[in-house]
Amino acid sequence: MNKLKWGIIGSGGITHALVKGLAESETGELNAVSSRTQESSDQWGEKYNLPKGKCYPSYAAMLADEEIDAVYVALMNDRHCELTVQAAEAGKHILCEKPLAMNHGEVMVMLEACRANKVFLMEAFMWRCHPGTAEWLKLIREAVIGDVRLIEAQFGFNMNGNPTGTRMINKLGGGGIMDVGCYTVSAARAIAGNAQGKDFAEPIDMQGYGHIGETGVDEWAAATMRFPGDILANLSCGLQVSQHNQIRIYGSKGHMIIPSPWFADGKAIIQVGDEQREVAHSSPKSLYTHEVDMLGRCVREGRLEAYTPAMTWADSLGQQLTLDRWRKAVGVVFEGETLDKRPNSHPAQGSSNAASVNS
Repeated sequence: MNKLKWGIIGSGGITHALVKGLAESETGELNAVSSRTQESSDQWGEKYNLPKGKCYPSYAAMLADEEIDAVYVALMNDRHCELTVQAAEAGKHILCEKPLAMNHGEVMVMLEACRANKVFLMEAFMWRCHPGTAEWLKLIREAVIGDVRLIEAQFGFNMNGNPTGTRMINKLGGGGIMDVGCYTVSAARAIAGNAQGKDFAEPIDMQGYGHIGETGVDEWAAATMRFPGDILANLSCGLQVSQHNQIRIYGSKGHMIIPSPWFADGKAIIQVGDEQREVAHSSPKSLYTHEVDMLGRCVREGRLEAYTPAMTWADSLGQQLTLDRWRKAVGVVFEGETLDKRPNSHPAQGSSNAASVNS
């Protein structure tokens, strides 16, 4: 079967990682790029020997290219909903950067557009597509450390006080919770779910804290969550603080450490009593190739959403609602939002709005 032809929406740094993934893909190949100007699009295209006619000066121009099968939305968070809807209406399958949108309401709009136009959509948590992630989540499900009781997840890096980067801009949906805290939320929900034989779980209660900087976004933040079964999670993130960036899971019989979960290498360290062992499930493919091929596989099978533990539509809906709750607890509101009208808690929601389209 012919490879899917991909178009890139945006020309930022993350796009180069995705193109490396495409180069190793079994299902997709680079076909076009679009940026805000012809100059930036041409400069990007020169790196990958794209013909001039495939370097578009606008996103709309590229979406009109009937040759393109799938697009990668690599813009800042404030443009995810708009461009995903436009891509869906153009009949393109979509890989959209995390977090999927600015808030839960936007995710619902995006999913409805993709359902109506029968196109695939996946939130681009590349670590969830790595086979090693599926392996250690399987060990959680099999209770190798007993019943899960506590989860700790961290993701932070230090911008050394710089307030000018795009990650720090309020109207673009910036801040630590949205940029890297979303990884820790994704992990806690997946772990708590698998501990009870499900793909993910939603927090029943949560408390959030953080420091809001001069640009109106959180520079560092933490949250405590309680999941069904009294599984507790301590999450922390930041753009102005370095962390170990690990996951630690404590059970009734032992504990598990995932040393590099976000840039997955498939490694897990398990300790039960005095016995410690390391489980590794490496892959010859680049991390981003796995999410490219997840889209390709699902499109070939006629699916509109991914296979778990990659992000299903229901998973993304619950994920975004949890991010909304964390931001509200900290006091981060984006321009044009009304988070003050959102509920303080939302136990175990999602079943009706998040029904799988492929079940």
